[in-house]
Amino acid sequence: MCFGGSSRVFRARAHGAVGRRAVTTEARVAGIIDVKRVTEVAGAAALEVSKQVRMRGVEAPDVEKSYVARSATTEVDADGLPLVYDKEAIQKYWDKQGGALQRRWGEFLSLSVPFLTKIATLAITGGSAELSKNDRVLARDARIIIEKLGPTYIKAGQMMSVRPDVLPQAALDELAVLQDSVKPFDTPTAIDTIESELGGPLSEFFDEISEVPVAAASLAQVYRAKLKSTGEYVAVKVQRPKILDTVSKDLYVLRRAAEVYQGLIERFAPQQRTDYVGLLNEWAVGFYTELDFLNEAANQQKLRDLLAQEQVKDIYVPEVNDCPSEEIRDLVGIGQECFLVQLLQVGFFHSDPHPGNLMKLNDTSKGKLAILDFGLVASIQQEDMDTMVSSIIHLANKDYPSLVDDFIDLKILPPDCDRAKVVPLMDKALSPYVKGGGAKKYEAELKRMYNMDGSLSSTAGGFQAMTQDLLTVLNDIPFSIPPYFALLGRAVVTLEGIALIGNPDYRLVMEAYPFVARKLLREDRPEAQRALEEVLYASTQGGGSILQGQRLAVMLNSAMGIVAKSEDVFVDLETIPEDAATLDQSLKYLMQPQAASLRNLLEREAVTAADLLLRQALRKGVNRFFAQFPKPPTWLPFSNAFPNPRDVTGPVLLPVSGSATPVPAFASPGQLLDLAAPQLDLEEEVFALALGDLAGGLIGKDAATVLTGDAFLEPEAVAALFLGIISSGELPIGTSEDVRRIAASARDSLRTVTPNGESSEEQSFENLIAAVQKLDSEERAVLNKATERVISRVYERFCERLVPLTGGPAVAAQESDDRVALNAR
Repeated sequence: MCFGGSSRVFRARAHGAVGRRAVTTEARVAGIIDVKRVTEVAGAAALEVSKQVRMRGVEAPDVEKSYVARSATTEVDADGLPLVYDKEAIQKYWDKQGGALQRRWGEFLSLSVPFLTKIATLAITGGSAELSKNDRVLARDARIIIEKLGPTYIKAGQMMSVRPDVLPQAALDELAVLQDSVKPFDTPTAIDTIESELGGPLSEFFDEISEVPVAAASLAQVYRAKLKSTGEYVAVKVQRPKILDTVSKDLYVLRRAAEVYQGLIERFAPQQRTDYVGLLNEWAVGFYTELDFLNEAANQQKLRDLLAQEQVKDIYVPEVNDCPSEEIRDLVGIGQECFLVQLLQVGFFHSDPHPGNLMKLNDTSKGKLAILDFGLVASIQQEDMDTMVSSIIHLANKDYPSLVDDFIDLKILPPDCDRAKVVPLMDKALSPYVKGGGAKKYEAELKRMYNMDGSLSSTAGGFQAMTQDLLTVLNDIPFSIPPYFALLGRAVVTLEGIALIGNPDYRLVMEAYPFVARKLLREDRPEAQRALEEVLYASTQGGGSILQGQRLAVMLNSAMGIVAKSEDVFVDLETIPEDAATLDQSLKYLMQPQAASLRNLLEREAVTAADLLLRQALRKGVNRFFAQFPKPPTWLPFSNAFPNPRDVTGPVLLPVSGSATPVPAFASPGQLLDLAAPQLDLEEEVFALALGDLAGGLIGKDAATVLTGDAFLEPEAVAALFLGIISSGELPIGTSEDVRRIAASARDSLRTVTPNGESSEEQSFENLIAAVQKLDSEERAVLNKATERVISRVYERFCERLVPLTGGPAVAAQESDDRVALNAR
């Protein structure tokens, strides 16, 4: 791959195109309204606002925060316009150009106002039926106007051409023409540009170059050429003449249009805080940056490196074929994974993923899907990625109260918003979207929610209720869309539209959930850990929290792509999916690098749980042991003078952390027990009961009996457990097949047998052993090291509690994370 010497020519290997059509109907919501009166009022307000905007003059778009990834060059083109967006430099340039901006504004109005007037007239005279009747004529007129207005507007039309859920088929058909039929400019002009940028005649750089462009887009066109230096075939991308001048003027025009719209919103919905001018500004900065081809080359190389680093498979960033919907459906998963990595993992996001920039590869040796055109890329901060991840989790789990916090962090809602009003309206507005299917099915779901069954009375009543909710939103909830969201919104809208072509039921939020689950299970950053713990833990009455085994299983299955759903759409954290992963699959996944964060969390939990069960087992065992001692008869004189064996002080050897040599001390059994195994408080006892139930289900009743300290009451359980371990071959004495068979037979004889002749004891422990044995050597090593760490940390805790007797160092505080006790949560 190689690039030209400046920002106007860009060369890259390329191979081919992508499909871009689908069928839908226009989304409408029925209603009864005085259109004529509204039009008159709106027209008068628009005229007044337009005058006010005109009096303020026109300024270059500006942004306080931008996601656009752009270089820091201060170069200008031959006309004096900066190659990288710079408000002051652009403003200075246009201040010297007389009435150029006003003339462009006049061109915009002369083409757009008659069209909008025509739509308003049809709406007033015939309503939606008349608009539908004339949809093809209106669509064609709109497409012609867009073409006349030029590249800036063509780009917007291309973005909407992949939204079958929003626009009617007539509009999609016309806008698709903008993808395929952009007229090329003449080749001699292109050659002049190439030679000027590269600093010499074509023959110095190429052995051959196509006589006509192989593709023409709104901003540039592409020629096929053969490099003289390497013999490689490359795509040479050349900007249209005066394109920077045209785009720069259009950004002023659109800003003025946005100011008019902003004025109308401020007049009719003063509580709304969305800065529509700011949104336009972010879009403008991105569009301007697309014209910097050197920045595009740098973006392409960076994203190529980042995706390779994250080991994203089946994606090729170059060094095009119309796809039918079934082929698009096959590629959706690949593209989805790739773009989620960009958006939520590496924070470097291709922001113009329209069909012309996505290419299905015939030669799959380099991947299945190629990504082209890196002129517009977003650079996203880690804190914003964390909040986006959190919002997906909360939205998919239907946790709207927590989603309010996410929206506050994203500056969509103010900190002092009325949560009592926001949460129920979030439910009504977002639940239909989570169910997927785009705007068309969103409309159908809204009608269902508001009981619009098609009858006049239900439609009128439902529309009234919907209008009331809308007025509440407009007047009482001061939400705003941050300007920097414009770039992401544009990309997400386009990607969702492509996915809907392949799958009309596509659900963006739910499809992203497994990726987010994998991300939380993998990352050990504090923010990711907090988000994971928020899902996995439930609050207790004492103010603590307990790990929920059911939720852990659901999250693990979600990461493996198996999502349990409630109401046929939202994630059900309390129900394990019917087609849940097997124990073998789950254990294998848990030992992989992508589950490192979850393993760390589980290790901490295992330390706390093992320590708790050890204390419980010691207290039960020691107390039951001393309870077996005979007591002197009460009729003996001085019977009360006999000491309780539990309180007799004597010499003992006690362990010290970090030392292989025990320390001598004097203590009674009772004193040792109270130090080594402090009595459980009420909440710890509840937790211990839960751990016993969990152990019973996971490793079987025999193991649970031992772990919970009931071995003295059920010695046969201890024997059965020991024989079960021998029969598994996990101990050296059990490696012989004969020994294993005898041990298994002896174990089964200790268990209660049902009338059917089957053991009543569940095979949980044997299943666990079998799952462990299916791990490969690397996975076994990970499990063994984790087990060693848990045992070591439990031992350190045990030794620390004996410090008052041993005088040893308090070492258990070496790692603060290991000190997360139940009552401290």
